[in-house]
Amino acid sequence: QVQLVESGGGLVQAGGSLRLTCVASGRTFSNYAIGWFRQAPGKGREFVAVINWTGRTTYYADSVKGRFTISRDDAKNTGYLQMNSLKPEDTAIYYCAARPFNTASNGPDYDYWGQGTQVTVSI
Repeated sequence: QVQLVESGGGLVQAGGSLRLTCVASGRTFSNYAIGWFRQAPGKGREFVAVINWTGRTTYYADSVKGRFTISRDDAKNTGYLQMNSLKPEDTAIYYCAARPFNTASNGPDYDYWGQGTQVTVSI
């Protein structure tokens, strides 16, 4: 089992920044890819970004490319999502998820999920 806890969400004005944190406990964190997903009110879950177990491979949704950066610190069992130039359409609950080793952009491919953290971007 891997337990994931997100934090760092909040209310920010458009153009601002937030850094989300995903702290993992349980099995060896370094063996897992970490993904970030989001779900806006009335919409389905959307892939945001993923980093593989080595940290050498990352992928981003087109909607966040160039604005968001995913990273990890295995010594701290922590994943990060740095979000810059935030837009109102980024408003959503953000979830981190974990799967063994390699990247994936589909939610069902992930084994473990956090509870989510709310991000609200005001005009």
